[in-house]
Amino acid sequence: MDNISAKIVSWLKEEVKKSGTKGTIFGLSGGIDSACVAALSKKAFGDSCLGLIMPCESHVDDEEMALLVANKFSIPVTKISLDDSFEKILDVLPVPKDDMVRANLKPRLRMLALYYYAANCGYLVAGCGNKTEIKLGYYTKYGDGGADILPLGGLLKTQVRQLAKELGIPAEIIARRPSAGLLPNQFDEDEMGVLYNEADSILRAIENNNTTNIDSQKLNKITSMISSSRHKRDPIPVFQL
Repeated sequence: MDNISAKIVSWLKEEVKKSGTKGTIFGLSGGIDSACVAALSKKAFGDSCLGLIMPCESHVDDEEMALLVANKFSIPVTKISLDDSFEKILDVLPVPKDDMVRANLKPRLRMLALYYYAANCGYLVAGCGNKTEIKLGYYTKYGDGGADILPLGGLLKTQVRQLAKELGIPAEIIARRPSAGLLPNQFDEDEMGVLYNEADSILRAIENNNTTNIDSQKLNKITSMISSSRHKRDPIPVFQL
């Protein structure tokens, strides 16, 4: 994946140059995707990047892992506790119909902070979504899905894991169970009902138009997720007079 990391770094530099900005800002969550974006941004821009650590009812391990990455790669970081802001917003909103309505406020609040800092620093917001998450719609619209650039958007989750090893991301971060961290004991693969390795194999099969040997139940699960999340990926429909 060394060639891939070099290509991403080159791409980052070109995108930032085209935008007239000077670096990138990203959420540093303690997960593998944000760790890779952080390491790639550091390679591309040195100290002209910033990781925001934004706890919001978060597990203490998330911040510890985020700081582990920041310290290893000497990445500038700022911590913003969003707990009070989160509660104040909830105070003026109707009671949510379920836990996810409430939880999805968290990534949207983080997006607000990222874009504030981006404008203030002259940076682009680098999203941490990978190709698997994007294809399946496993992200919050206008939350962690809100970004200017997606350095990992062309890499499946299994490829991100390979990239993480090449970049020297700490092993304990690579080994963490993927989690959006929006709810207690929430893990990606449990919620999706399919392992990332399986999802990536199915996505490759769909792209190659060869799903003959794919379990039909899991194939239906993936195609359903792709279809139901299309509104997240497509441009906003515009009425034309």
